[in-house]
Amino acid sequence: MTTLYGPADLTRGANESVTRLRLYDGQLNLSWKHCAIASDFVAELIAMRYRGSRNAYKEVRHNIGYLTNELVENAVKFRAAGGIVVEASIDDSNFHAKVSNFVDGETAARFQDLLSEITTGDPGDLLIERIEANAIGTGKSGSGLGLLTLMSDYGVRFAWVFGPNGGSGDVALETYASIPVPDISN
Repeated sequence: MTTLYGPADLTRGANESVTRLRLYDGQLNLSWKHCAIASDFVAELIAMRYRGSRNAYKEVRHNIGYLTNELVENAVKFRAAGGIVVEASIDDSNFHAKVSNFVDGETAARFQDLLSEITTGDPGDLLIERIEANAIGTGKSGSGLGLLTLMSDYGVRFAWVFGPNGGSGDVALETYASIPVPDISN
């Protein structure tokens, strides 16, 4: 059974011009270093089209780098065995990312509980609540802070698709994100 959290429009109509990175889990193991390298590559690749404006280039590179790094770090941190696929594309007004990996059933259930909470309210209010709860050590910990920050402060829209269990009992997880970028056609 497939379960969707977030707006379905983010999961449809993939751009034909997609950059795809596949991070393999081999002898070197996937680590935080790989997250930074992958996100820097994607950010630089996309930001190059803004090189005519120093401010736009810096803004796009930072925002896309931050978003992509958060997505890849979460995939590395919570994944079951196997690789991670990062897909990136851009249109006139948005950068789109999709990160695919597998998670075990327990992780999928915990993440779905978190998504039920953070996708129902105002991201700015939820972010403040989470920060306050984390600061005083009560309630929910920092769980979801990165996603809420991206939603609240950067205008990122997210969608998550949990696919059917694989043969090993792992759950396919696709994380979709869209962040506004300056229109370079003007």
